[in-house]
Amino acid sequence: MSESLLLLPGPVTVAPAVLQAMARPMINHRGAAFAELLERIEAALRPAFGTTGDVIVLGGSGTSGLEAAVANTIGAGDRVLACSMGVFGERFAEIARVYGAQVESLPIALGANVDPEALRARLAADADRRIAAVLLTHNETSTGVQCDMAALAPILRAHGALTLVDSVSALGATAFAMDDWGYDVVVSASQKAFAAPPGVAFVAASSRAWERIERVATPRFALDLRRARSAKAGGQTPWTPPLPVLFALDAALQRYAAEGQDAAFARHARYARGVRAALQALGFALFSQPGAHSPTVVAATPPPGIEVAALLARLRERYGVVLSGGQAQLSGKIVRFGTMGDIRERDLLGAIGALELALGELGAGDVRAGGGTAAALEAFAELVPVG
Repeated sequence: MSESLLLLPGPVTVAPAVLQAMARPMINHRGAAFAELLERIEAALRPAFGTTGDVIVLGGSGTSGLEAAVANTIGAGDRVLACSMGVFGERFAEIARVYGAQVESLPIALGANVDPEALRARLAADADRRIAAVLLTHNETSTGVQCDMAALAPILRAHGALTLVDSVSALGATAFAMDDWGYDVVVSASQKAFAAPPGVAFVAASSRAWERIERVATPRFALDLRRARSAKAGGQTPWTPPLPVLFALDAALQRYAAEGQDAAFARHARYARGVRAALQALGFALFSQPGAHSPTVVAATPPPGIEVAALLARLRERYGVVLSGGQAQLSGKIVRFGTMGDIRERDLLGAIGALELALGELGAGDVRAGGGTAAALEAFAELVPVG
C-alpha cells in the first residue's frame, strides 16, 4: 500500500484486491476466458452509461476514447460547437480541430457549467442546421464543475446535432441516462470513479451514431470503432488488450456492483459536500459556482497569503497527502481535491487535518484547529437525497 494518500482528480487510490488482480497470469486474448471477461466488463458498464447498447472497450487513456469519438463521427469541414468549461473541454475541441472540423466555442466562464439557455439560443440561431456535432464535458476536473446533462438533453435533441460527451470523470459517480436522454457518443475511462488503474477507455454509441460511424470518411485505424465492434461480437478486441488492467477493472467493477450504483452516487456526493464545507471553513473560496459543483473533484482558491505550490509541497512531503494544483491559466491559483477512489471518510478527515496543520505552518493566521474537520463531519452527517 502506498504511503501517500492520493486525492487527485485521477488516477486514484486503488483497493489492494484490485491491484492484486493485475498479478494474474496472462490468458489467451483470443480464447473463451477472455471473451467471458470482456462480456462481464461490458455488462457491468452498461448501467453506468444508462444504455442497452454496445460498450466498446479500448486500450488507452480517456483521451484515446475522446479521439475515437471524434475520429469515427466527425469529418473534415464539419462544423462543431464545443461547450468547453476548462482544460479538458479545450482538449476535446482541439482533437476535433486536428481532424479538420470547424470548431466554434460556446462562451462559458471558468467555474461555470453550460447554461441551458445560452445553448438553446445558439442552437436556435442555427436555423439551417450547419452545426453537425456538439462536444460536451460532463464533469470538468480542471475547474471542479459538472453539467446538468438531463437539462441539456432536450435542447440538444430539438436541434438534432450529434452529441459527443466526455464523461471520463463523472461516469460511475453520478447518474447518466444515455438512452433516455438521447446522447449519441459517451466516453469514460477506468481510472476515475470506478477506482481501477489507468489504461482502458470505454465508448458507447447510439444507433444514430453507429449510422454516422459507418459512413464517415475520416481515416482511422487503431481507434476504428467499426473494427472494435466487429471484434467484440466474437469476444475479442481487434488489437492486443492491456490484460492486467482489464483484470483489475473486472475486480473493481465487481466491488462497485457490490456497493451498488446508488450508494456510489451518494458516496461521491457526500465526500464532495464534506470537502467543500471543510475548505470553506479553512478560508478557501470555492472556484465552482453554485449549482455547478462536481461530486468528484473540489476546486478552491487558498486563503490570502498562501501559495499553492508551497501548500501542495508541504502536504505531500510532510504529511503524505497528494492534492493537485490548477492547470493552464489556473496554475498557481487553485487547489484541486479529488473525492474518487478507494477512500473513506477517515481518509478525507485525515487529509483535512493535515491541511489545517500545513496552513498553520505556512502562516495562515485565522485557521481554527479542528475547524475544517468539524465542518466536514457535519456535512458528512447531512442526509441529502441524490437524484
